[in-house]
Amino acid sequence: MGLVEHQVAAFLLFLLTGMGAGQRVVTIQKGPLYRVLGSHVTLWCKVSGYQGPAEQTFQWSIYLPSASEREVQIISTADPSFPYAIYTQRVRAQEIYVERVQGDAVLLHITELQDRDAGEYECHTPNTDGRYFGSYSAKTNLTVIADTLSVSMGPQDLIHTEGDAMELTCKVSRSTAQHTHLSVGWYCLRGEHRAEILTLSKDFVVMPGPAYAQRFLAGNVRLDKVGSTSYKLSIAAVEPSDQGQLYCEAAEWIEDPDGTWKDISRKQSERTSLVVTPQDQDLCVGIAATKSNPSEGDTLRLNCTLEAQRSDSRHFQVAWLLNSTEVARIDPRGLLVWKKEYEKRASLGQLHAFKQSNTVYILTIHEVGLEDSGAYHCSVLEVKAPGNFQSIQTNLSSALRINVKPIGLGLHATLISRTATVSYMQRFELICRMSASRPVEELLLSVGWLFQPKPPTDGYQELVHVLPDGTVSWGPAQPRFQGKAQLMKAGAFSRLHIHSAVAGHAGTYQCKVGVWRTLKGQPTVSFTSNAVGINVVPPESKLRVATRENSMEVAGSADASIECRMELPLNNSQLAVSWYYLPPPPEDANPLLIVRASHSGLLEYGAEFSSPTQKSRFLSQRVSRHAFQLRILSASSGDQGQYCCAAEEWCWLEGGWHGLGERWSGKTRLLLKLPESELHLEKANHSILARHGEEVTLGCLLKSTLPPAVRLSATWFHRKEDGHERPLLTLKHDGAIESLQEGLVGRLQLRRPTAGDLSLTLASVQEDDAGTYHCQVQEWQQQGNKDKWKLQTWALSGYTQLTTTPPETTVLSRICSSPSLLNFILCLPLVLILLLALAGFCWCFISRKRKKGTIRGDQLMELQGAGGIKQT
Repeated sequence: MGLVEHQVAAFLLFLLTGMGAGQRVVTIQKGPLYRVLGSHVTLWCKVSGYQGPAEQTFQWSIYLPSASEREVQIISTADPSFPYAIYTQRVRAQEIYVERVQGDAVLLHITELQDRDAGEYECHTPNTDGRYFGSYSAKTNLTVIADTLSVSMGPQDLIHTEGDAMELTCKVSRSTAQHTHLSVGWYCLRGEHRAEILTLSKDFVVMPGPAYAQRFLAGNVRLDKVGSTSYKLSIAAVEPSDQGQLYCEAAEWIEDPDGTWKDISRKQSERTSLVVTPQDQDLCVGIAATKSNPSEGDTLRLNCTLEAQRSDSRHFQVAWLLNSTEVARIDPRGLLVWKKEYEKRASLGQLHAFKQSNTVYILTIHEVGLEDSGAYHCSVLEVKAPGNFQSIQTNLSSALRINVKPIGLGLHATLISRTATVSYMQRFELICRMSASRPVEELLLSVGWLFQPKPPTDGYQELVHVLPDGTVSWGPAQPRFQGKAQLMKAGAFSRLHIHSAVAGHAGTYQCKVGVWRTLKGQPTVSFTSNAVGINVVPPESKLRVATRENSMEVAGSADASIECRMELPLNNSQLAVSWYYLPPPPEDANPLLIVRASHSGLLEYGAEFSSPTQKSRFLSQRVSRHAFQLRILSASSGDQGQYCCAAEEWCWLEGGWHGLGERWSGKTRLLLKLPESELHLEKANHSILARHGEEVTLGCLLKSTLPPAVRLSATWFHRKEDGHERPLLTLKHDGAIESLQEGLVGRLQLRRPTAGDLSLTLASVQEDDAGTYHCQVQEWQQQGNKDKWKLQTWALSGYTQLTTTPPETTVLSRICSSPSLLNFILCLPLVLILLLALAGFCWCFISRKRKKGTIRGDQLMELQGAGGIKQT
């Protein structure tokens, strides 16, 4: 189906655009078309402007080159007897059929193009209107050409040691008379996983696959065209991940009249088997099986054996691989880990694995199935310790081929899809066709649907499983398809319908069929179909924005209007419009956002235009359906530069608004026309070095004398090292001063504006204040009305470079910068005073007590001397 997917995608995209009503119009795919013999071809047809039932009838006919006037009927959506005898058999066998995409649109499918299918095709819709008005048929030409594409590469079995260089050459040629392009890609097949190595696109661009991007950028993987037909793949140093089946695939592309490229033929070369052995040391790995040709349902035992010196004291991790894909592994600690796709069989007891010794590891498969056939390897990784997975060496056993013999059912499943690419909210269908050596109706069959999202995660997830008794069980992938998946089973066909496709439905699908002996237990034989990829394409924006660059000149203080014109699609989408400003040279900064009007109508101003003054001067408005306008009120010299707009279309998808990408307009250069300047400002440049916390004055001196009827306005600017310039403060001609940066309020002050000294004082210098400063002075002349002033001229001052440094470190600054030290110094005197007061109080108390004792003793002595009385 690879040759059909691009045609279907283009048709579905055409249906989204719609056509106007009024009269019946039948539209068919534009020709002439060139398609390869034997390919699957589709032609689309659509009717619009009709009346009557929503489901219209379509009739397809052909006019053969041998009888260009004779109509040969092919197929009708309403009349089974419509085909002529030459097409009846092919229509009955579904080799030619019509797919109804919607009520008024169909696809004609020719599953295998023949030489006699060349001619002029006509799509006719019978009249269902009240009258005949418009066209009822349309024609296109289809030419059948030979398939001349040839892809060849001799099959080989290569064994390389890790680090070896390898080259493979693929020959690709074609001899088509029409102008076609070729694309050539190299792929590595590991089991059922196909990894892209390198691809030379039809546009002659070499693109690496995701797993080879780093090696391609480093020059270790190359794809070179040698001569006119040879394409050489070169790998400077092979790695174990390169192991697998290598082949090249080529496609031939042709450009249709509508400008789209179609792959009309695609072929693959023979496959080369590559085995990469790690750099060997002293580790040898072997693999053996109890049976090399078991029958379905038998038990298979696979033994991995290791040979190494001092093996008992070493640590190994052993893994079993089937067709280069891991089945299970046992780590150095003896922990068994199954790959996700084998977990269920292991939980049911069908798989066992264990470590018998440090050199013998055994995998047992009970009730082997056809899916267990293939090449088995044992992969061994030696590590330093059970808890340290740092690799010492790795080795891989030779391949052991196991061929499981079928028990006679010949079970097979094929998954097909009519399209591989669908648009958002469109439907698609997957068909699983089952076959066996016995009639399918006589077998107890289970059908499981597997899904792997895009980009891939850890293997396939089960979407839904239907048991032989009709029981339906949903798997882990079901939430993605809630309310959008429908199953149907009839005979040998199981169909999965997906309605209203969304991005989460993109990925790879498979169906898995099992045969059961009874309604209980497990399937004895199972078969997994081929993988089919589905890609969901988001809607593409139809918005077009004028890209022509313009220039405009306005007088000083006049209003300027910059327009952004665009062509809008006829749908319910919304627009978001952003306006940007590009400063004039020598500035080399990124565009600055002025204002953005979101799709919901919210306005967001850029950081440099967020002040109240800037918001009142820069206005974004929609002036018509196809035009937006940026108005700049009272344009000044600082507004000179380039302006552009970016428009983005927003659509309502999957329950929310989604942007479809921005479209940028051309740039409009705004110039300010002013009379020659008569203002004379100090033009000398200065440099100032200031420490943090100091105060600096930035000079802006007027050297000329002003007439009485003249007033001045001034704006100070600061440019940092990143190149962005921002206004700091504005003195208006009416004497009002406005600070334009909230963080600098209170730190900026003009000196003597009335005396012509417009110098700026910056207090408490900080590290972020470093940069270049200058002022712009404007002269205003009063008009007849006292309140009306007109800008006459303007001038720029010289530049002052301010460099800031940290303050000197002193004892006082150290104390002030440490809260704990400052608190200690402040509290110390108080503590000392309290201690001194306490000491003084104690001293006074003791002295007083001693004095009282002395007086009492003297009194007693006097009494004894006078009367001879003794103290008792």
